[in-house]
Amino acid sequence: MALQCGIVGLPNVGKSTLFNCLSNAKAQAANFPFCTIEPNVGVITVPDDRLVTLENLVHPQRVVPTTVEIVDIAGLVKGASKGEGLGNKFLANIRETDAILHVLRCFDNENVTHVDGSVDPVRDKEIIDTELQLKDLETVESRLTKLKKQAQTGGDKVAKATCEVLEKYRAKLLEGRSAREVELTKEEKELVKDLYLLTTKPVMYVCNVDEASAVTGNKYTEAVKEAIKDENAEMLIVAAATEADINELETFEERQEFLEAAGLKESGVVRLIKSAYKLLDLQTYFTAGVQEVRAWTFIRGSKAPQCAGIIHSDFEKGFIRAEVIKYDDFVALGSEAACREAGKISIEGKEYVCQDGDLMHFRFNV
Repeated sequence: MALQCGIVGLPNVGKSTLFNCLSNAKAQAANFPFCTIEPNVGVITVPDDRLVTLENLVHPQRVVPTTVEIVDIAGLVKGASKGEGLGNKFLANIRETDAILHVLRCFDNENVTHVDGSVDPVRDKEIIDTELQLKDLETVESRLTKLKKQAQTGGDKVAKATCEVLEKYRAKLLEGRSAREVELTKEEKELVKDLYLLTTKPVMYVCNVDEASAVTGNKYTEAVKEAIKDENAEMLIVAAATEADINELETFEERQEFLEAAGLKESGVVRLIKSAYKLLDLQTYFTAGVQEVRAWTFIRGSKAPQCAGIIHSDFEKGFIRAEVIKYDDFVALGSEAACREAGKISIEGKEYVCQDGDLMHFRFNV
């Protein structure tokens, strides 16, 4: 499942440092703009304590975690929507992602140059927001021009309904707001799903702070929190430079000691990966046997045949039923056999909506 989160931000805010901490794919981190020109893609393992618990109960030959893809995209500058800097390439790269991790510089350091000469994360946020909004406005107005003719000359009801949705987007974008703030019905969303607007993508603002601010934040993170309070968006505080130091430590014990000394329960990278997974609206089901315990990614709301198809297309085509054990029941009883004996295995059909943590066994016939 190739859903991707794109890391975006102005040059020199810590995007590549953060990406390096997340992935084995090393993006160049340097103190000058545009050091990342081609988008770097990293396949990141999603931490999940449930896998450890299942491993201890099942004792499989191997354990396979689930993953999420993170893309490090080149820094953007003012005028990107008009092609300034690497604007067109930047915007095209964002369009291909499914969610946005917007990194904001929330630390003072005279040794790290800011592209605009001073630290102001709210201003930086607005620069990128404006460029994305302008590009979306261009897309919406272009589609409106075409559809209005169809609606007027041919009396096309679908074209007319689509125009009404586009007018809602246009009004919001002209206010300097993002398209994700427009509330649409399921039917309305279907009408414009092929627009791929940049500002409809779910976004998380990642505040990159110094080590001293990693736990409580600072004046900059408070300003960001206030600025996004009316948006449908989330915020996460991470100290990228500190994460880079943690990344250099060789053992798990050393990393845990570092975190405890810094007053952190878990690393910012772990929190970011989990948040990215959630941002993409992803959940996990498990398969568990002596050969393998494995985590599988599915989109929230998926039904049993769709989830079966993630393992193999034949599973979906020939789906008969799913045998489902709830994670808590499996842990409490300790094995599939015990769950079966206790009547804790449910038999589900094609309409079953899979839940996060389900242990699944699919029956199929091709």
